[in-house]
Amino acid sequence: MGVLKKFALSLWRLWFYILLGLPIIIMLPVLLVVASSEKFYPQYFVCARIWAKCILYGMGLFPKVRHEQYMERDKGYMLVANHTSMVDIMLMLAVNKHPFIFVGKKELVKIPLFGYFYRQTCILVDRKSQRSRQEAFNEAQRRLRQGNSICIFPEGGVPGHETVLLDEFKDGPFRLAIEHQIPVVTITFHDTKKRFSYDFFSGGPGKLRAKVHRFIPTTGMTVADKKALKDKTREVILQELRNPSFD
Repeated sequence: MGVLKKFALSLWRLWFYILLGLPIIIMLPVLLVVASSEKFYPQYFVCARIWAKCILYGMGLFPKVRHEQYMERDKGYMLVANHTSMVDIMLMLAVNKHPFIFVGKKELVKIPLFGYFYRQTCILVDRKSQRSRQEAFNEAQRRLRQGNSICIFPEGGVPGHETVLLDEFKDGPFRLAIEHQIPVVTITFHDTKKRFSYDFFSGGPGKLRAKVHRFIPTTGMTVADKKALKDKTREVILQELRNPSFD
């Protein structure tokens, strides 16, 4: 890779971190209010979507979404997608207009400014701690009982090796979906790794394809069906990654 290209990519990456904070600074008075209480979460979610779109479009990353089914207002869902990039969070917000709550890794609270609102509005989990995982699971149950939707990246993090197309899924989201008898909204992200991977000198502007698959119902399922549900969900995403249904 040439020196000029590395320099351009460095500036582009730096611009990402500026965009991460700039919309928050602009919306700060509103965010401080809507992040102060759970009752304001729908309003906070609107701000979060604005933030996400500012980052994506500001980086020259353009979502291209295909829906097989749409979420209904005031109905709870379990949202799951493959996870390969930091921009998966922004793309998930851009794709879905109905409020949901992220279950995400605790380490992100260290990001200045963003970390404060992340801590206030998301369910945090330290994946290395069994106690933290259980606490996150309990909190997710509480929010589901309120009628909220939950979003979990079921791989439990970004695959550790670049050659892994889709890592194995954790049980948590599927156990929650069955216990609360809510549909699983399966989403495939095609281009986030190509456009914005964790390799600093890689990526670039372009489209971000996302496919929202037909929902998988859990009505009548029991915990004994958890593995079958998990495997079915993973297979849907894996087949779409191997054979994209749109350009």
